[in-house]
Amino acid sequence: MEFTGERYIPGTRGEIWLEHWHRYHFALRWARGRRVLDVACGEGYGSALLARSAARVTGVDLSPQAIAHARGAYGTVANLTFIESSCTRLPFPDGAFDLVVSFETIEHIEGQEAFLDEVARVLAPEGLLLMSCPNKVEYSDKRNYANEFHVKELYREELSALVSKRFPAVAWYGQRPTFFSVIAPEEARPAAGELREVAEADPALAASLLAHPLYFLMLASRSRAAIEELPPALSVLSDRGDWLYHDYEKSIRELRAAAAERDQARGVLAERDAAIASRDHEILRRGGLRWWLKLPLYRLGILKPPSV
Repeated sequence: MEFTGERYIPGTRGEIWLEHWHRYHFALRWARGRRVLDVACGEGYGSALLARSAARVTGVDLSPQAIAHARGAYGTVANLTFIESSCTRLPFPDGAFDLVVSFETIEHIEGQEAFLDEVARVLAPEGLLLMSCPNKVEYSDKRNYANEFHVKELYREELSALVSKRFPAVAWYGQRPTFFSVIAPEEARPAAGELREVAEADPALAASLLAHPLYFLMLASRSRAAIEELPPALSVLSDRGDWLYHDYEKSIRELRAAAAERDQARGVLAERDAAIASRDHEILRRGGLRWWLKLPLYRLGILKPPSV
């Protein structure tokens, strides 16, 4: 499949691969032994990852091209099925799944209420929903960025209202990629590990949460017990090859080289401008006003300046 920007395709370079792979690795801890539905599964890589530990995984996507590709790429996985379907009209009976994962889906659709209604319908009473969406403040507002494939992005309170209407028990997480990707619970507990976030301006002042996550992740259920079955987890996905960091280093080297060339060019231009100014001054000194009026012709080489 070709990467168009609408859905992630494995092999796409940049921080996007860290973001997307990390969410599915994070979901593995809840997928073990469960019946899993991956809504908007795209190319199918995440469904295939979840199938390694889940009892059964079903991936659905509206795109016939994506489903055809997924079946071709992962069709040999015995406990994995791909179905072409809209996320607002899922072709499954009530309570058919123990876990629904849906990453970067809700902002792509108009029918956000219908989507969550369907998720609630196909989830078992003790089932879990793990979903993500961009944090509109950080993703769009602060960066003055508009994603052409997003229909309606959500602020935190809007997302909370949509989800809590169907799932009263919710645990919030935030995700932010740097040279690695971090997913951290909003409420840290001793079992969650330790996160210390500081600013360069005041590194002595630390907080135990991500202040400005780029993405929200929500673990939601009708049952508080289902949410608390596994304690909140601090999750870090690190690139063994440090590709993103090396790409950053390369970009910085190129920017510094370009800046040096720019400064050199500015120096040459400054010398040229000084020489022209000196020449103009000499023309005025020797020729007076009548020569000054002809300066444009001297600069074009049409006339010769007065002799020294």
